[in-house]
Amino acid sequence: MTTESTGPGDSLQILGDHYRSLVGGGLVGWDATRPFLKCLGIGGQGMVYLSERQGVDGFTIPVALKVFSPDRFTDRGEYAIEMARLARVASRVARIQQDHLVDVQNVVSDQGIHVLEMEWVDGYDLRRLMTPDAYGHIREQVTERRWQSINQVVMTEGPQQPRLRPGTAASVIRECLAALAAMHRHGIVHNDIKPSNVMLKRSGNVKIIDIGAAFELENRPPVQPCTPIYASPEVLEGKPGTPASDLASIGYMLIEMLSGEQPFSQMKYAEMLNAKRAVFDWLPGMLPVDEFAMTEPLLRLLRGLVNPDPLERFPSAEEAELDSGGVAEFQRELVQAGVTSEYEAEIRHWIDEVEAEFELHAPSDEATGDFLPPTRVFNPKAELDD
Repeated sequence: MTTESTGPGDSLQILGDHYRSLVGGGLVGWDATRPFLKCLGIGGQGMVYLSERQGVDGFTIPVALKVFSPDRFTDRGEYAIEMARLARVASRVARIQQDHLVDVQNVVSDQGIHVLEMEWVDGYDLRRLMTPDAYGHIREQVTERRWQSINQVVMTEGPQQPRLRPGTAASVIRECLAALAAMHRHGIVHNDIKPSNVMLKRSGNVKIIDIGAAFELENRPPVQPCTPIYASPEVLEGKPGTPASDLASIGYMLIEMLSGEQPFSQMKYAEMLNAKRAVFDWLPGMLPVDEFAMTEPLLRLLRGLVNPDPLERFPSAEEAELDSGGVAEFQRELVQAGVTSEYEAEIRHWIDEVEAEFELHAPSDEATGDFLPPTRVFNPKAELDD
């Protein structure tokens, strides 16, 4: 009696047979799990975690997971409808592939709870970088010459928080506008532009993140979450968001970056709405005195972003970036004034210096809590009754 043995060639033949079966079947599948490695953020829509996608032979790649809470909904059906709408938006955003827009990778459901999987952006959001602690700790480790350079080019002290120099602020805003232009061309409104949704990568580039409040223009949600202090006056009035309302949010963020204070943070609804309607009355006084030479170009840019009438804003994000009175023209004026710099390199160095000796606080930490207004559903009538 003889026993047939399976040699190396036979094993390779089995593997080859499986390969041909696999590619011929038109389908491949495997089990997937996503460990929660670190909480990256907590907001009105849920929680964001650092996770990783795991492959074979030690392959891993970091990803970000946004887990959507059902707590703000009246019943499970309402949650399911909203999550289905979000999945459609996420699918469209995933096809845009714009360098300054977060890459959306998947939407999955775990027993009815929806999870949005996105690229993990290696850097820090603008809100954390603009805290007084982040600014102060840089001073402790850099040379006097570098400190002077940071204050002349990148950021300097402000009334409530550090303020960005106009060139750096313009560089950040320009890349945000490029991302928004791509979204708007695909019929999608971001609807929640704010500093905590703007990531500065270690490369010096900018990425807009978090599409949890985004919606399709042809399929508007019955309610639209927003962050009131960055929302346009028409959104605060209960009107649907539009590409023009995203531009207003960009403008309010730019005001904060330039002035070192959030002008609406302590206001109740009626006061906030009135302030946004009367923005041209107080805006000139928000711009720093030492930027006087740049005041008129900055005002021209800001007027095109935060005009109370959405029809009087820039016609599109692309025109806000590239047309007359836009960010590109402002940057050209900086060049002519001799105050331009290699801003991406400066931002890259700035992030390295912040991180070198300083653990940036998580959003739930006391040090940044006052600076992180949540995304929430906004009801104008209820706000007036409050």
